[in-house]
Amino acid sequence: MNNQADSLRLIVKQMKNSLQAQINGVNKGTRVITISSGKGGVGKSNLSLNLALALTEFKQKVILLDADMGLANIDIILGLTPLYNLAHVISGEKTISEIIIEGPQGLKIIPGGSMHELANLKDWELEGFLTKLSKIEGEADYLLIDTGAGLSNTVLSFALAADELIVVTTSEPTAITDAYGFIKALCQQDYPGQIYIVVNRANSPQEAAVVYNKLKIAVDKFLNYKISFLGFIVEDPKVGQAIQNQKAFIIAYPQSTAANNLYNIAAKISDREDKLPQNKGVKTFFSKVIEYFR
Repeated sequence: MNNQADSLRLIVKQMKNSLQAQINGVNKGTRVITISSGKGGVGKSNLSLNLALALTEFKQKVILLDADMGLANIDIILGLTPLYNLAHVISGEKTISEIIIEGPQGLKIIPGGSMHELANLKDWELEGFLTKLSKIEGEADYLLIDTGAGLSNTVLSFALAADELIVVTTSEPTAITDAYGFIKALCQQDYPGQIYIVVNRANSPQEAAVVYNKLKIAVDKFLNYKISFLGFIVEDPKVGQAIQNQKAFIIAYPQSTAANNLYNIAAKISDREDKLPQNKGVKTFFSKVIEYFR
């Protein structure tokens, strides 16, 4: 391993203890969950946004990072126009607090930007950048990362760095195949985290179960890895109507079937919190992202 990577590990080790927040007398950092998909068009960004909002309704403080560098969608879904993004933090022009935009229900959104600048930071620049990111710690219970789709280096870096990963798919054969291919790519890199499956736009709960079982059987047999079913969202015309009106469907149509499905997923995530290993926090997550870039 090169000296730069060794220095990064040393920086993270030295500053790790200062990042843990005291919540109810227990050391606990911000919980980081990455949301990805094997292919585009499965509704991943819309799901990420509405999941973040559902968690805020459970009295959780949530920050959503739009890390889909090529096709950032979160601001468009909500009709927002951010002036700055994470690239301005990397360059030193802005702080994290200066680029965060306010969404509905107290949700905070970090507009993304090209993350390839991370690979070229000098050690002292990297330490400063990580220190800025650490400001998120304690400001939120959850940091949700909405990545791009597919197997680009950027997407894989975010996925591999996450202790928890939600893979979104639909019942379309190509979406199932690409979801499997995405999981396979992670397993080939010895991904040690937990992978959850969400089936979006399902025609019925039974169809969602079939999709998950297809993935589970293939992953068990060929990858020797255990995935978990987090839930599903049915095909619901209210979702499309909300997008047309540039609103989150969980707010525009809180009584819809899709919203009910989303609340169930958020409830499962919240219930798992005390069963998870000690969270490493925001700064360690991003230090791992940078390491994979390099």
